[in-house]
Amino acid sequence: MHSLVLDFQEMEKTQLSLVGGKGFHLGKLSEIEGIRVPEGFCVTTAAYQQAIEPNETYHALLHRLTTLQAEDRESIGEISGKIRQVIIEAEMPSDVTEAVSRYLSRFGEEHAYAVRSSATAEDLPHASFAGQQDTYLNIIGLDAILQHIRKCWASLYTDRAVIYRMQNGFDHSQAYVSVIVQRMVFPQASGILFTADPMTGNRKLLTIDAGFGLGEALVSGLVSADVYKVQDETIVDKRIAAKTLAIYGREEGGTATKQIDPDRQKTPALTERQIVQLAHIGRQIEAYFGQPQDIEWCLDQDAFYILQSRPITTLYPIPEANDGDNHVYLSVGHQQMMTDPIKPLGLSFFLLITPAPMRKAGGRLFIDVAPMLATPAGREALLKNLGSDPLIKGALVTIIERDFIKLLPNDPTAPIPNRMNTDMPTPFENGPAIVSDLIKRSQASIEELQQNIQTKSGADLFDFIREDIQQLKKILFDPQSSAVFMSAINASAWINENMNKWLGEKNAADTLSQSVPNNITSEMGLALLNVADAIRPYPEVVNYLQQVKDDRFLDELIQLEGGQEARDAIEAYLHKYGMRCTGEIDITRTRWKEKPVTLVPMIVSNIKNFEPQAGKRKFEQGLREALEKEQELLERLKLLPDGEQKAEETKRRIDLIRNFIGYREYPKYGMINRLFVYRQALLKEAEQLVQAGVIHEQEDIYYLTFEELHEVVRANKLDEQIVNKRKDEYKLYEKLTPPRVITSDGEIITGEYDRDHLPAGAIAGLAVSSGVIEGRARVILKMEDADLEEGDILVTPFTDPGWTPLFVSIKGLVTEVGGLMTHGAVIAREYGLPAVVGVDHATKRIKDGQRIRVNGTEGYIELL
Repeated sequence: MHSLVLDFQEMEKTQLSLVGGKGFHLGKLSEIEGIRVPEGFCVTTAAYQQAIEPNETYHALLHRLTTLQAEDRESIGEISGKIRQVIIEAEMPSDVTEAVSRYLSRFGEEHAYAVRSSATAEDLPHASFAGQQDTYLNIIGLDAILQHIRKCWASLYTDRAVIYRMQNGFDHSQAYVSVIVQRMVFPQASGILFTADPMTGNRKLLTIDAGFGLGEALVSGLVSADVYKVQDETIVDKRIAAKTLAIYGREEGGTATKQIDPDRQKTPALTERQIVQLAHIGRQIEAYFGQPQDIEWCLDQDAFYILQSRPITTLYPIPEANDGDNHVYLSVGHQQMMTDPIKPLGLSFFLLITPAPMRKAGGRLFIDVAPMLATPAGREALLKNLGSDPLIKGALVTIIERDFIKLLPNDPTAPIPNRMNTDMPTPFENGPAIVSDLIKRSQASIEELQQNIQTKSGADLFDFIREDIQQLKKILFDPQSSAVFMSAINASAWINENMNKWLGEKNAADTLSQSVPNNITSEMGLALLNVADAIRPYPEVVNYLQQVKDDRFLDELIQLEGGQEARDAIEAYLHKYGMRCTGEIDITRTRWKEKPVTLVPMIVSNIKNFEPQAGKRKFEQGLREALEKEQELLERLKLLPDGEQKAEETKRRIDLIRNFIGYREYPKYGMINRLFVYRQALLKEAEQLVQAGVIHEQEDIYYLTFEELHEVVRANKLDEQIVNKRKDEYKLYEKLTPPRVITSDGEIITGEYDRDHLPAGAIAGLAVSSGVIEGRARVILKMEDADLEEGDILVTPFTDPGWTPLFVSIKGLVTEVGGLMTHGAVIAREYGLPAVVGVDHATKRIKDGQRIRVNGTEGYIELL
């Protein structure tokens, strides 16, 4: 039988389920040499269960609670209130009373105690549950302590704790609470210590919040705290608050709020010696737990007592590099327009393909730019290449100004990294034939792969894929292929710069890029309009598609009039584009071909919102606007001094854009095609592993790296704890927001937009596709939840090519990440959609359904 009460020294690691997060951490803290923890004991979850489990009313109410959703606030409030009442009125089992009394007499029943909840689903690595349960201070006497133990038990069912569990997927019936009864300290000062700066994530900067009296005044927001920042045992910043109030314990029990004398209000709560001493204690505790901590402390007669320590769960992990040097990491996801975490198999494929120096953190990839920042030429190239993104460029400028990466002497023989030269000569003046050659080469190579992979299985398959990836890299990094789209990118930059200089025309290249040939991604959006055209004449099919819920629909279609035609149209679309999906750089993502039902809402929306032939009309309208813009620019240029020459130079650049910018999307399409072939072969292997009982379900392979999976297939065995651990980590990573730029100190550094020319209240971003549009904002986090009407403005965290089919329905685009040449921006320009990207927290600042104005020329959004 489990113990009903344990003191801090009696707790062991296996007893997290008995003492909850807070109790467990107190037990660990009391083991650390030289750390003072006020003595006390823990009433375990076994006592809670013994008191509550036999109560039938409790179980009936709990059953009602589990049928509710987090949105049913009123019903949650009503049922939770009844459960709290039942718990407070429950009879305390005699052996629990006896055990509490026995421990209390050991520490002295006449003393005052703090009585605090410690839930089992609290202070976990992926959910802190901070502030969800209750604490009672200065409680004196056995009866009062027993009464407050019941109150702590009841606090497991406050509305906020219930809703938090629902939102985080915790089962109420598996949540238990233990209660800490701890000798009360009556401090002159108290507060919170973070061993990493909670705002920037800097692991070397320790932050202390301090106030007079008990810490409750700070935690409850009653008073402002002094804030001290300490780095390497040196106080680097001090902000002394006017502390008007403090909470103190009363002699007869309970607490009272008192005014602080005006002449003491601006006195620091801690001396400099105490600040440094407390920082040292913080670092000692952090070293013991092996990760940054959020620590509650108090000061009594010049001695610090530690009341609680929990991991800081909101910090973004630092990319791994254990060499002690300074590093600067740029997010790959922000450049790939996919900031979701990637599962281990997906990460390992990306690492097999890329030649860049990558690091993993939080389920995402980062590129280490410290080597480039170490040379003047590298710095110049980096700032030039990332110059279009003020948030990244500003962060890098800050890092350079701080001298975080020391400059090496310039080596004149070192190659200059990928410097963009806007006047680069181009070998393709003779026209677009080179593009069709490159496309044919890529297609032939994929057909050959599809043939050859069919004979491969087991460990051989992995050797084959590893070898084929060399072929993929050849195609992806083919200098001729890169030169084609770089010539168009450079021509766009030249046009924008010179049309602005000569004609005062901003972002002229945006209109000139509309409806270009050979853009596989924009064609994909228009092709879905053609699918709608094929289905529109058959009302029975249209009606059926509105009710479809699963992927069997393609087989069921054939029984309807027009069903065969509809199925043929959808299957032809899937044949060309079925390997795509949102987040497609992650090989573990389900593809449209595997889950065609994903496309149905978009097809239905296209039938409802568009007339027949809309795809053709959209393309022709874009083409017309581009040609008219070209005509207009050339005519205006001819009227200038040296006009003929300017017009001739401009015409040459426009041809480069029109002929080659569409190809910008093709290399990625080729890569995704290849990944799909690998994926299907690996899923066949996974099916074998399921049948052999090595894994539970096919998707388990996603949580292994390519090398690990190779080994599992070879040995036909797997330690399933690896998969379970990684699934938990992935859930944690999903809650993190990756930074654009993070240093090896864990500090997240951000740049800013220039707000000087913005209207009041406007939200700044990066202008990537010209025009101004007003409309209804649709805030969409997952593509399959999109319910768009023509004229809506899409607001979303990111858009990779898998989002393109939605672009035909919208009038404007706002994303949280992106740059001038990321996929969403390229397609927005080609469709003529005003777009602003890189808008921090756009999906939170703009409400779904709100009317907004998007200015894609100047780069801002107004809420109307």
